Amino acid sequence: MKTGLFSTTASCCPWATRYSLVPPSLRGIIQSNNPNLDRPNPRISHRTFSASSLLSNWLAPKRGHSDKNRKGKPRVRTGGSTKGTTVEWGDYGIRLRNHDRRIPAKQLEIAANTIRQRLRGQRYRLYTRVCANIGVYTKGNEVRMGKGKGTFDHWAARVAVSRILFELKGDLHEQVVRDAFRLAGNKLPGLYEFVRKGDPPVMGITKIEAGTTLEEMHRPRIKLPMDVTAGRIPATSPP
Repeated sequence: MKTGLFSTTASCCPWATRYSLVPPSLRGIIQSNNPNLDRPNPRISHRTFSASSLLSNWLAPKRGHSDKNRKGKPRVRTGGSTKGTTVEWGDYGIRLRNHDRRIPAKQLEIAANTIRQRLRGQRYRLYTRVCANIGVYTKGNEVRMGKGKGTFDHWAARVAVSRILFELKGDLHEQVVRDAFRLAGNKLPGLYEFVRKGDPPVMGITKIEAGTTLEEMHRPRIKLPMDVTAGRIPATSPP
């Protein structure tokens, strides 16, 4: 950075100068010799004000792996919450349906790239509903017990059952989206299902469809119809 009376300052905008400190009688002479003094530098990029934060990496947390995470288990919402089981931003989604698991960040990245490769050339937007923020630490084979948890190996995401992983929004045919999610599900561990926007939420593994209320789900036992309970009673003679 040049030093002098008209050198740029780092305390304000990149194009701000000390031109305001010059007496008014000398500004005309300086302006005639330097016509571009007050104009911003087009080579410098500026970020406009925005209420949203910068795009972060969903495959690795910003904090790093200084704190060693426990293996733990995915959180199972037993209080009646259906958070994360429905499509919120897009039109279609892919949902885990068999069992909670810990998915490595590398597999999530491969699944996202598979969707992008299948939808290449089309107008769409891909939303990610999970993030890999759990560190996985490993040890070598035939190592004695103790001596610490091990060294960092990779990042992973704890995905609970019935959780949405990816969402798609755009001018896409449903069969094309189904095929893209099918290819992505083949790259991920577990079984997955295709969901649309507006489909009923899921509490645990039970879908809250028409006729099923939250009060019935909160009960320890679901009341079955009379014909079902009567059919369980053994009969002494055939009907």
